[in-house]
Amino acid sequence: MKISCFLSAQFDPSANAADGIDDVVTQAAAAEAAGFHAVYLGHHYLARSAFVQPIPLAGYLAHATSRVRIGFAVLLAPLLNPVALAEELASLDVLSRGRLTVGLGAGYRKRETAAFGVAWDDRLRRLREYVPLLRALWNGETVDAAGSWGEVPGASLALRPVQPGGPPIWIGAFAEPAVRRAARLDAPWLIGPKGNDQELAHLLGIYRAELQERGFAPQREYPMSREAFIADSYDAAVAGVRPHLQRQYAGYKSWDDAQSLDLDRYLAEDCLVGSADEIVAKLRRWEAELGITEVSLRHQFVGASQEEAMEQLARFGEEVIPRVVTP
Repeated sequence: MKISCFLSAQFDPSANAADGIDDVVTQAAAAEAAGFHAVYLGHHYLARSAFVQPIPLAGYLAHATSRVRIGFAVLLAPLLNPVALAEELASLDVLSRGRLTVGLGAGYRKRETAAFGVAWDDRLRRLREYVPLLRALWNGETVDAAGSWGEVPGASLALRPVQPGGPPIWIGAFAEPAVRRAARLDAPWLIGPKGNDQELAHLLGIYRAELQERGFAPQREYPMSREAFIADSYDAAVAGVRPHLQRQYAGYKSWDDAQSLDLDRYLAEDCLVGSADEIVAKLRRWEAELGITEVSLRHQFVGASQEEAMEQLARFGEEVIPRVVTP
């Protein structure tokens, strides 16, 4: 199993964003030194926080690190032009010397699609169109394509990614139709931070059955993102992370996420919270029973201090990663 982390590059509007980015770079360097496999960035427009956009930030992190992979979890691809996306991501793969992983998602905020003139249902069509188009361009093929985003007759890329065939593409999804979509695109399903073992087993069964029906190999990456907090005991970990998650998810609800959240159940079942022994046991169970190959952990929450985030990175690096990461 691989252990990665999610970097939060969104700040209070009254804060100094340049200082915040210094903290993000420090976290990325610490994650690399601690043995984390990758660092991932999120993507939103018109956020209430000062949200640093992930594509330029990924290039900045590529220069500040040398080994750790850099990725998106997820990039809102339908809001962007696919040709620009292909060229910018190829550029990032070159800048990182082949360390890029591209998680793509359809998005869930109507304010964002409206701002970019993308019809709500069209975001799904675009995602289906973009994945094969990106792969073809990165493979050096000449393509004729057209859609609501524009038209490219006889298009090809002179700039090629370092990774053969281009960076890996993952598809972020929560609901069953989106999970099936990921399988139809022959892309690893990037599991989001919600879902207990029973729910994930059900959806993974659907995903793998869809792969098999379409003749795609089930042997692939099975990445998952989780909220995480390590302490000397489960109760101490819950006390440490609960205020952060309450703030975080209150913010999501203000972004039209109307789902109610039973925080106690969520912490116990969905999150990676507890002592080192409890966390290692859960990771091993996910690997053995669900086939999870990589877990990306969020250590930095809105309102949390840099010192706390750095302590969490250090503790996971010392107490968890050596016990679960495959040599």
